[in-house]
Amino acid sequence: MKRYIQLLLAAGMITVSGCNDDFLERLPQTEIAKENYFNSEQDLETYILGLYEDEFPGVGIYVGDASTDNAPTTGATEIKSIMVGNPSAATVNSGWTWTKLRDANFFLDNFRKAPISEESLNHYEGLARFFRAKFYMEKVGRYSDVPWYDKVLATNDEDLNKPRDSRDMVVGKIFEDYNFASEHVRDDSRSGAVSKSVVLAYKARHALYEGTYRKYHSELSMQATANGFLEIARDAAQQLIESGDFSIHNTGKPAEDYASLFNNTSLESNPEVILGTFNEQDKINSGWWGAFMFGNYEASPARDLLQAYQMKDGTPYTSQPGYATKLFTEEFKDRDPRLYQTFAYPGWELVNATTYSQGAGIYVQQFAKNQSGYHQLKGFVNQKEVAVANSLDTPVLRFAEILLIYAEAKAELGQLTQADLDLSVNKIRARAGMPPLTMAAPVDAVLKAQYPLVTGANTGIVLEIRRERRVELALEGYRFDDLMRWNAGKLIEKEPEGLYFPGIGKYDLTGDGVVDVKLIPVAESIPGEADKESNSLGKKLIYYRVGPVGSDASFFLKNDTSGTIVTDPERGTFQEPKYYYRPVPQAQVTLNPNLKQIFGW
Repeated sequence: MKRYIQLLLAAGMITVSGCNDDFLERLPQTEIAKENYFNSEQDLETYILGLYEDEFPGVGIYVGDASTDNAPTTGATEIKSIMVGNPSAATVNSGWTWTKLRDANFFLDNFRKAPISEESLNHYEGLARFFRAKFYMEKVGRYSDVPWYDKVLATNDEDLNKPRDSRDMVVGKIFEDYNFASEHVRDDSRSGAVSKSVVLAYKARHALYEGTYRKYHSELSMQATANGFLEIARDAAQQLIESGDFSIHNTGKPAEDYASLFNNTSLESNPEVILGTFNEQDKINSGWWGAFMFGNYEASPARDLLQAYQMKDGTPYTSQPGYATKLFTEEFKDRDPRLYQTFAYPGWELVNATTYSQGAGIYVQQFAKNQSGYHQLKGFVNQKEVAVANSLDTPVLRFAEILLIYAEAKAELGQLTQADLDLSVNKIRARAGMPPLTMAAPVDAVLKAQYPLVTGANTGIVLEIRRERRVELALEGYRFDDLMRWNAGKLIEKEPEGLYFPGIGKYDLTGDGVVDVKLIPVAESIPGEADKESNSLGKKLIYYRVGPVGSDASFFLKNDTSGTIVTDPERGTFQEPKYYYRPVPQAQVTLNPNLKQIFGW
């Protein structure tokens, strides 16, 4: 049944709200009579469905790399505010919320009242512990040391004023939860349901995060324990691989298969999707908004991301002569096919032009201040039918990520073999029509400069796996966490650049050899429509005034009238190690003075 879990969730919300309007928001112990609830498997199922709320991202994941080196944004983000401001515990005050934990712990305190089998009880306990582990891993990623609570606290409980527990202790508890959940949560084929496979996927993701974080962050003094978590990541990923339940979506169409994962209205049977959100017009609309993704609203892809994609023969784009000054039409020649399915490319035809002022037809860049000039195709629904956009399904967990986790964990452990690469990363590359990676991958100078902490005999292949991860998961919201765990926050300081222009003049942006736009100095005025030049096709040129940052130009160029497009010039400073963490909000420290700040906060 296609939308089973979403419709069941909606039904559960309606059912429970009849007895308590705040059930899914707070689940307060004082308002749910324990003796009247947790009396059947249906009660447990309904309660657990409440834990799903807001846990898994929808279509908005495709703009999730904003404020990293993947995508500049004109919008406000926390890391941007921190780096350009004067942050303190009084101003960085979000994130210290515990409602989701209380929800899970309230269930765990009471669920065994239900007269059902031990196997069923263990399944529901595993689900609640999965959500608790996921909650705490997000807190550890933000604060490192946090108080561990595995029970619901009364208003007079002395543990309300406990200090932060150590990262080591909390993460140990997290993986006790993941271990229990991965052993007892059932296989569940319902669309959108948390199953054993979902648990294993998050376990692998978070173990890789913790293992690499400990390895590359010397301020924690936990390098000696890093390999244990890398082994957990390796084994959880391997278990999913060996299950045979999932595979890379590959129909033999390298120019289409990758993109079809992100603009699809029917992903339930896709072999690559471990967990998805599934939507349907007039039932559960996706909330898809093309203006944010494709137009010049806030976020736009960066040139640095484009340069990470290899040539189609597997060589680095950055090894091409003159790569730094290539024009837009040259940048897309003979590249990894995933580039054409992620970035709008010369000659691409726009159909869904609702947010594009030049209208439908062969795509011509629309430039704006602080936007890169590149536009995003990944996740963009290039159809006019509203019903298609409203019915868009979203892959929350993809098997491709599991293969990348497996390869990275084994590479970091020094255990990676060519057989491992062929089992993992090379299946992803085969879908895109790219040549396979080999263990003899040379050390790419550009990647080495980005990640100087990677050393040893495996340096070349570790760097290439990081490249592959960046490309395959581009704009899906992974990049910030990856930079944090690799101790590569300094990369955020570099301004993300846009298209390159050698100077004022006329430019072809569609690749047909006919000019489309004309750049003029900021001191000049854009002529009236009747006075604009036309190209050889009889179309009026599109005019832009270019100049330095701060001028009233249409957009800014790095060297005033030449260079790359300026997106976000005031990036600020990424202070290490401080900005890898967040402070406990000052209001919480005032309430509980035992909560001490760490790492300079």
